[in-house]
Amino acid sequence: MATMARTNTGLAYPDRFYAAASYAGFGGSPNSANKDVASKFSNEVALILYALYQQATVGPCNVPKPSPWSPVEQGKWKSWQQLGNMVSAEAMRLFVKILEEEDPGWYSRTSNSVESVRDVQMNHNSNGEPIIENGNSFAETKTISAENGSLMEAQDKDIVLEGLGPVVVYDQWVSPPIKGQRPKARYEHGAAVVQDKMYIYGGNHNGRYLSDLNVLDLRSWTWSKVEASFESKSEESPSPVNIAPCAGHSMIPWENKLLSIAGHTKDPSETIQIKAFDLQTGTWSILKTYGKAPVSRGGQSVTLVGSTLVIFGGQDAKRTLLNDLHILDLETMTWDDFDAVGVPPSPRSDHAAAVHAERYLLIFGGGSHATCFNDLHVLDLQAMEWSRPTQQGEIPSPRAGHTGVTVGENWFIVGGGDNKSGASETVVLNMSTLVWSVVTSVEGRVPLASEGLSLVVGSISGEDILVSFGGYNGRYNNEVNVLKPSHKSTLQSKIMEAPVPDSVSAVQNATNPTRDLESDFEVGQEGKIREIVMDNTDSEHMYMQKSKGEETSELIIATLKAEKEELESSLNKEKLQSLQLKEELTQAETRNTDLYKVLQSIRGQLAAEQSRCFKLEVDVAELRQKLQTMETLQKELELLQRQKAASEQASLNAKQRQGSGGVWGWLAGSPPQNADDA
Repeated sequence: MATMARTNTGLAYPDRFYAAASYAGFGGSPNSANKDVASKFSNEVALILYALYQQATVGPCNVPKPSPWSPVEQGKWKSWQQLGNMVSAEAMRLFVKILEEEDPGWYSRTSNSVESVRDVQMNHNSNGEPIIENGNSFAETKTISAENGSLMEAQDKDIVLEGLGPVVVYDQWVSPPIKGQRPKARYEHGAAVVQDKMYIYGGNHNGRYLSDLNVLDLRSWTWSKVEASFESKSEESPSPVNIAPCAGHSMIPWENKLLSIAGHTKDPSETIQIKAFDLQTGTWSILKTYGKAPVSRGGQSVTLVGSTLVIFGGQDAKRTLLNDLHILDLETMTWDDFDAVGVPPSPRSDHAAAVHAERYLLIFGGGSHATCFNDLHVLDLQAMEWSRPTQQGEIPSPRAGHTGVTVGENWFIVGGGDNKSGASETVVLNMSTLVWSVVTSVEGRVPLASEGLSLVVGSISGEDILVSFGGYNGRYNNEVNVLKPSHKSTLQSKIMEAPVPDSVSAVQNATNPTRDLESDFEVGQEGKIREIVMDNTDSEHMYMQKSKGEETSELIIATLKAEKEELESSLNKEKLQSLQLKEELTQAETRNTDLYKVLQSIRGQLAAEQSRCFKLEVDVAELRQKLQTMETLQKELELLQRQKAASEQASLNAKQRQGSGGVWGWLAGSPPQNADDA
């Protein structure tokens, strides 16, 4: 009853402020100016609480501006300095008000007596040792309130997620309390979330393809197996539907169905199959598609862009690596293949893909038979043009078998390996700035350093969470892990795109975690503090804060003007370059026209020469025919001449024989022949 009464009535100031400060993580006496920042709040809120604590315990900021090499100290100094001459009592009231907005139940978790609150405030000491970052001390909060109001040991930045049970930290992987029968350990399975339920289908276990469908309720963290049926015979499909076990497929939620696209099977089909599980009827079916379907494959990427699926790469049944691009319109179920301009990614499988702004398809990593990649390729889906932009930040190591999901414009990549070891870092790419950063590392946590694991985005208490399942890293596993990404990565791109003072730009270039603390503060402190002061009924404070806001607005306007001038200068340069290119294009077109005319003239001459050649060939053929005739006549003439010569010779011989017979007869005494005999 004492606790209930204290909750209703509350402590009087300043005791209530001291209790709030102790709960938030600020220690020491009111005049000690302790610089600890409570790690259980966002960076923006932590900086504002720090400023109000300093204002309440020390007074207006009269300390010199810190060195620009200390971005965290600069951020804290600016937040304090902007409070102006706010009185201590008002700072205490605003401190408690912000704490109650951020954590309405804070008071019920504090000590049960005013004296203990006083003792804690006067003798506060963090349970953990201070963390030194960039030369600045931050207390590592080691306690968090449980549901029963007692304190329990926890790690830094601990919070309790509704329905999750154990303590979950920002940007850290944890294992939720799983109930129900876990699915068989596997990798290369498909995963998708529909209405706070994660569905797991298929996969590979010990070289065996699976076909079971399991569902994990993300509110109760309970596994259950879905007893699916198969579509019966129909006129279009006279034989029963055969849903073959598969792995390396992709699963996409569409309308009231789960679509399983492609994948390796024991007896592969010639082309990609689209299987659909109807969530209302609980039946599997094979969807009929039109057009030229791509060759069957596994390890491809499938990305939902509007009402179309963009499919890239993979490995076919003959282990041939692919880098082709296909699009399936889900409204007409029609296939299209495109030959995009530019240099596409090399053939690969087990890569990751994401879409940004419903226009740009990003491809990262993957592997061939001999190596793994860490290159980044972008396809403009409107211009159908490939490009390979420059990556910045902490570029991930080469990997294949990793997985990724997008939260806003941030692309989280988990797992994968390089044929030697699993990738232990969870990394994030800001798709607007193409800057990589490491979210966390999981040394010793084997399932998250695996290949072929799945990753989906769920929601708890209105906040996004990443949920991973399965994978292979020397062994198959069926563990579930959860990560709650902090908001700092989401704000990072807005900071880099918005015009900000030079001091903030310097903070953005820092590579340590303090960069996000300062940057997040710069984005949100002006609006937050102005909101606080607007709630204050003291007109003097309102006037002073308004003056500070006007100074900040003037600075922002000056920065915008400078950037505008720079952009106009760049635009003029681009226009000049465009004119030069147009002039060069005109000259090239003129040269092209002249060359075309010369080409036409040469073509005419060539046609005339071809005609002459044809006539000459005809004449030559006729002459050859005449020559053959003359040769024949010559041979006949020679034959007649030989016959004539032979006849003349025979006649001569006959005459000679006649004359010779009369003389010899007379000498021999033979009688002369009669004239008839002769």
